[in-house]
Amino acid sequence: MQPWLVATFHDPDGRLYAQITRSLPFLRQAFAGIAVRATDAADARAVEMLRANAVRVRIGDTGESVAGAKIGRARREALALAVDSGAEMALYSDFDRALHWAEFFPEEMLRAAAFLANHDFTIFGRTPRAFATHPRIQVDTEAIINRVFTTVSGQPWDITAGARGVRLRAAKSILAGCDDEFISTDATWPLHLMAQGGFSFGYLETEGMEFETADRYPDQVAAAGGETQWIAQLDADPRLWLGRLDAARVEVAAMLPYAKNGRR
Repeated sequence: MQPWLVATFHDPDGRLYAQITRSLPFLRQAFAGIAVRATDAADARAVEMLRANAVRVRIGDTGESVAGAKIGRARREALALAVDSGAEMALYSDFDRALHWAEFFPEEMLRAAAFLANHDFTIFGRTPRAFATHPRIQVDTEAIINRVFTTVSGQPWDITAGARGVRLRAAKSILAGCDDEFISTDATWPLHLMAQGGFSFGYLETEGMEFETADRYPDQVAAAGGETQWIAQLDADPRLWLGRLDAARVEVAAMLPYAKNGRR
């Protein structure tokens, strides 16, 4: 049984259009269906192309799907769209990550899609190499989130790559009982299921969850003199550190209610 691919999509500048064009044929073969929750500011050409290729697309407010805002609500709506479409299991990923995974590590993505049938809920993390490809603004702040998750859950997992495998019974529990609207769904979806009890969990490290953002900015990467130099520019911006620290605070705060009954 093939899973559905479930994703959120916000790309007002159309930077993902070419990558969608390249990756969509593979994704349509790899998954039983594709459900995308896009923002009302998402590139209209891309939305039209997705719909023309049998992708289920639901449009929502821009402010509800930008990282740091209510991306949790957008993720819930994407998952609900797949469930309403008849999906028995789904692989959720932010769309830019899914496209990078499909283009550069397609065989691994197929293995991951097959792996998620083994458990009610699967977290797809990153290998040490893949994690280290990210800027320090992510590596350092996401390490805090992952450490607190381990403290609360007892599981030493990388939860911040944003990719999940969800079988139907787990999806229904999340949609009915976990109303987190923020980026902290990274943590609260699995912690909610742990607190409910009776669900099985899997974890798989991937190479394909490596740093994908540079795919969208080849012009800036070239102007900086290469990806290493471009990443160094990101790490040199205090505003980006502040944004990542704010996201880490949101994630850690959302885990506090599970600190006792979420432990396994």
